[in-house]
Formats: sequence, structure tokens, C-alpha cells
Amino acid sequence: MASRRHRFAVHRRALGYSQERLAEAIGVERTTVARWERGETDPQPWARPKIAEVLQISVEELDTILAHDRGGSRDATMVPGVLSIASVGRQHVAPELVCYFGAQLAGHYTADRYLGALHLLPVARAQHQVVEQLATVASGELRREFWMLATAYSALVGWLYQDAGDLKRSMHWHDVMLELAHRSGDVQHIGFALANKAMLRVDMGDGRGAVDLASAALAGQGRLCPKVRVLALQQAAHGLSLMGDRDGCDRLIDQAQLFLAKVDDAYPWGNACRALGYLDVQRATCHGRLGDPQSALEIWVEVLRDAGASSRRDLGVFRARQATALARSGESEEAVKIAAEVVPLVAETGSARMLRELINLRNVMIAERHELAGRNLEEMLSGAGLDSRRQWR
Repeated sequence: MASRRHRFAVHRRALGYSQERLAEAIGVERTTVARWERGETDPQPWARPKIAEVLQISVEELDTILAHDRGGSRDATMVPGVLSIASVGRQHVAPELVCYFGAQLAGHYTADRYLGALHLLPVARAQHQVVEQLATVASGELRREFWMLATAYSALVGWLYQDAGDLKRSMHWHDVMLELAHRSGDVQHIGFALANKAMLRVDMGDGRGAVDLASAALAGQGRLCPKVRVLALQQAAHGLSLMGDRDGCDRLIDQAQLFLAKVDDAYPWGNACRALGYLDVQRATCHGRLGDPQSALEIWVEVLRDAGASSRRDLGVFRARQATALARSGESEEAVKIAAEVVPLVAETGSARMLRELINLRNVMIAERHELAGRNLEEMLSGAGLDSRRQWR
């Protein structure tokens, strides 16, 4: 008799689906789902994309889960040359793998600034799956280290989905991240996870939610390393900016500045805060959001003077924010020139955040939509695949 598909059922329950609800979402009978989970039959080819969509995974990941639960008849090696998911439980877990996957993660965070979500999501999700499986079979302090690493990989995947504009999947991965952080029992990773969830709330426009989560991260700040304090403080500042609190926002960024020079940990995550002008970027973004384009422009000029041209995704986001500040200051023609440099980067990186900044620019220039600058901007954005009739508002 085929083995029970344990991971399939666990994944379904983790997302809050009963067999009945999953069956309804896919368009099959509950008994069909039960047969899949008992390993009595495989999902039909037409059903696999639907199952993968509902379970928030790729079809390839679904096939890996099914193959693993059958005992590996279709063993899928998720990271070529390293190890396969199905074989993890059958081999010794080498401590050296913590260093290996930690170095890989640091490299992914660096590559993210240059490539964006489209190129990194497949490998990041695959490696997360391997790391989490290693955590489940490791023991002692090594197990805790793998849970910390799995937390960081979850944060990366959640961020990549956030940057790609898929907030539903991003929310799922942020929830996974926080659970794994608690499984690690490490206060730094728990604080990091809460700061990341606050960042997602900022992107969702939920200032109060961002402040609540950042405050939760900072509740035990006497135990937090400087990096986590910086990350949580600046997300709280963004939350306050969404709530219109300029003084509170500046105060928190000033507090973060005091800790920035003390960041000296070896964690592979959160190292964007070490970048030149990191908190200046946060302040400029907040000031633009608070309706102070002149202050934002002054900061953007300084920040972008030293920005690396190869960091295409981040540079595109920053330049789009600068263009919006210019438009709000009455310099629409210059804003459109900058937008022309940013538009090609949207397709290259798949960054929904960059696209959202351009749409924000368009909304700021709505009164000029029939003038030359507005028409030029509209033509560029329409060429990037936007529907002008829906996006002008």
C-alpha cells in the first residue's frame, strides 16, 4: 500500500484548509483529496496547477512533495550538487552546511539589489525547503542554527514576493518566518521577523500595524543587537509617516542613526542597513510621504550622488521616488525624464514596488495628464503594459 502523504496534508493544514475546503477550491470531491493524501492516487494533470495555486507553491514543489511522500520515486534535487529533499533524512547533517547555506543567503541578499525577484525566487524557495528539512532532522544546537537559517530564508522569500507585488504569498511567507523564528528561540531572529512583518504592513499602507509590530520587536530591545534595533526603529518611523507624525518619524530615524555605527554582527540578513546613506533613504521616503517634497529632494540629491549604478532595482525605486518629489515641486519635465530611465528597469527586475512608485508619480501628475509632460509619462507607462484608463485616478 502506498505511504500516507504526510507533507501534503501538513502543508494543507498549515494554510488553514480542511479537506472539504481544498476540494471545493480545486473543484473535486473531498474523498478525492483524501485519496491523494493516503497515496492511493495521484492528482490528475489538470488539477496540479490548481492545487499548487491554492497551496501557494509551484507545480514543481507540489511534485516534490508528492514524490517525497511516496518514498522518493521522483526524487527532485532542489539544489544541484548539494542534496535532495527526499534524501535529507537518510544522511548525517553536516555542521558545515550551516556556513554553506548562510553564505548562499548573504549572496542572495546582495544579488537581490541588482536582479530583483524574478530571478531569485525559484532558487530561494528551493534552498529554503532544503534548510527547513535539515532543521527537522538535525539535533541539539545544530537544529537551532538551522531554524535560524530557515527563518532568514523565509524572510528573503517573503521579501521577494513583496517586491514582486504578490502580497498574499508574501504574507504567507512572513507568517512562516515568524513561526520558524520562534522555533529557533533566538531573540534576534524573532525581532528581525517582527521588523520584516512591519515592513510588509508599510507596503500595505497600514501605519498602525507597522508601528505595533515594530514596537513588539523593540519590546525587549535591551537584548537586541544594533542591527535589529535599526531595522525595527526605521519601520516604526515609516509607520508613523503613514499616520502623518513627522516629529515622531524623525525622532525614530535619529534613534536608529545612533545604533547604525554599532552594527557589527555576522548575520547574513539585514545588511542593507550597512549601505551608504541607508537611513537617509528612509528619511527621504518618509518626508516625501509626509508631503514635504523639498526636504525629500534635498536628501535624494545627496543619496543618489553616491548610489551604485549597478544596484538597478534599488536605484530604480529611489529614482522614481525622486521623480515624484520633483513633480510635487512643480518640476514635471525633469520628473518625466527620470521616469524614462526607470520604466525599463520594471520589466528587467519584476519589481512591483518600482512600478507602484511610477504609478504614484502618475497620480501626482494627474492634473497634467493632458499636457506634454503628462502625455509623455502616460505613453511611457502604457508602453510598460499599464492600462491608462484604469490607472489614472
